[in-house]
Amino acid sequence: MSQLIDERGYLLVDDPQKADVVIVNTCGFIDAAKEESINTILEVADLKEHGNLKSLIVAGCLTQRYKEVLMQEMPEIDGIVGTGDFDKITRIIEESLEGKKPVFVGNPVFSYENATRRRVEKGTYSAYIKIAEGCDNKCTFCIIPQLRGAFRSRTIESIVDEAKELAAQGVKEVNLIAQDSTNYGFDIYGERVLHKLLRKVSEVEGIEWIRLHYAYPGYFTDELIQEFATNPKVCKYIDMPLQHSEDRVLKRMLRPGRQRDVRELIAKIRSAVPDVALRTSIIVGFPGETEEEFENLKAFLREIQFDRLGVFTYSQEEGTAAARLPEQIPADIIERRANELMEVQREVASERNGRFVGKVISVLIEAYDGKNDVYIGRSQYDASEIDGEVFVTGYKGELGQIVPVRITHSYDFDLAGEVI
Repeated sequence: MSQLIDERGYLLVDDPQKADVVIVNTCGFIDAAKEESINTILEVADLKEHGNLKSLIVAGCLTQRYKEVLMQEMPEIDGIVGTGDFDKITRIIEESLEGKKPVFVGNPVFSYENATRRRVEKGTYSAYIKIAEGCDNKCTFCIIPQLRGAFRSRTIESIVDEAKELAAQGVKEVNLIAQDSTNYGFDIYGERVLHKLLRKVSEVEGIEWIRLHYAYPGYFTDELIQEFATNPKVCKYIDMPLQHSEDRVLKRMLRPGRQRDVRELIAKIRSAVPDVALRTSIIVGFPGETEEEFENLKAFLREIQFDRLGVFTYSQEEGTAAARLPEQIPADIIERRANELMEVQREVASERNGRFVGKVISVLIEAYDGKNDVYIGRSQYDASEIDGEVFVTGYKGELGQIVPVRITHSYDFDLAGEVI
């Protein structure tokens, strides 16, 4: 959207107070995200009274799911665009400034093959590339297939072209992402070819790190493991959402595979890639989750020792099969379980992080903290805005460089060290 807006001649600003038009890009996946989206819309709407705001446009999943409700209940909104129509954003801006109330929310199926060029801000060293859209899985807790449509891959060529474009703008790290990234390519090539995609992207000059997100365990092939083991540009970092450890809960979630399969896969990955950092996400409080199953989950996390962990409290989403399941768990119990899991992970992460002390690791320098005279970066074991950071002293170069750093201190999630 920002590229289309820029090409149209509008001036993009960071401060909403200075904007004539503000676009709020929303999430409609779980209750907390919906609440945050609504609150942001209301905060921005206040700028019509206390700022320059002439048009408030709302985009994304919330609009795809609730367009009628939003337009009826929130007269502050001047235009709406769904997940499959964002290429119409300049038309929506212009119509909204003319006093119309444009609504473009159609089929969520959007083809990224001929998508607009990407625009990134100067000083952006890490960027996401969407390698596929939609999802064919039928997880009982998830609304994404309704918001994003069926799974559909982009071609390798279009992804490589986007990586080249990002590299030309100074990006050093690309994050490959999809709702189900390990399923990549099956719909257009007849086979799962994520390993081939990683290899092709690694050939792009200027791209130094490739990070993989949301890799379903069921489609994690031996060829993919080998690519992690042998390709120096592929970060030794795997984001593999498991959602739970217990077979009965996984079955009710309609998640493929069982705990035994996951254990075997993790053992195979760690054997081939000994220094790999594993991230997973867990849902607590799914309908019917017993105290025994929750205690087993805690024991599983202590044993497996994931480097990074995201804990989500179950959200009873309308339109999902799980919302109709019996044995819905009270919110206070769900919250307690989430807090207990994060305490478990704090201990695990602290222990895992400690193994880096005394070692030299590569760090992408992304910012400078003048107050404390320290540079801030990330290792290949940490994703941007999700995981920990590395605080670096002794660096004299420019931002956006990948430099060797000897780690001297370890915290729960962060590291500190000196450039060598």
